[in-house]
Amino acid sequence: MIACSCEVCTSVNPKDKRLRSSILVESAATSFVIDTTPDFRQQMLRINNTRLDAVLFTHPHKDHIAGLDDVRAYNFFQQRAMDVYANSLTEEALKREFAYAFADKRYPGVPELNLVTIDESPFDIGDITVIPIRVWHHKMPVYGFRIKDFTYITDANRIDPADKEKIKDSKIIVLNALRRAPHISHFTLSEAVALVEELEIPEAYFTHISHQLGRHDNVNQELPPYIRLAHDGLQLTV
Repeated sequence: MIACSCEVCTSVNPKDKRLRSSILVESAATSFVIDTTPDFRQQMLRINNTRLDAVLFTHPHKDHIAGLDDVRAYNFFQQRAMDVYANSLTEEALKREFAYAFADKRYPGVPELNLVTIDESPFDIGDITVIPIRVWHHKMPVYGFRIKDFTYITDANRIDPADKEKIKDSKIIVLNALRRAPHISHFTLSEAVALVEELEIPEAYFTHISHQLGRHDNVNQELPPYIRLAHDGLQLTV
């Protein structure tokens, strides 16, 4: 058993109980997730989700792809392969990590996946138009995504000027803010605040939060009123 005495781990506030970062995007006709974390199954069961049209990936790191195997339940109930949108770098990782799902001879019951290669061009998933935004996770190019007036960016510490233009005029942004101390590949809390202010986005939520950042309510007290920490179960409408 692993014991933890940090202030976040011992908090009784449910908003301090953070699973890995992922979001569910829904319209009246379409439903997809951005990233399948190791907690993917738990996250979907927690909200009693029974329909999923697609999976969209930001990048190939393990904490964002590890839960993909659990789409097999959707394969079974929806009786079709799951569309998986990813760039070529992420596709390589998926084929390596889930080789059994792409083998010529596949064992019955393995995930059925339909890979759809994306680049920086806009594309549609059902009735939802998605605009990729290239951001930098140290030296790795990672995709953020803009959907209408909503922008989602995780695992980044730098954004080029041309890609900042794709974010401007968003009404809501969800952005990573790992901790206070400098990090090689993630925005710090102060860097994330500065980016929101630079882009003049009126409503922001910080995600991909380390326990080192502190408790949800305490950090919120430090932030401007238009910036909050995201929490599990947060619902936004755009």
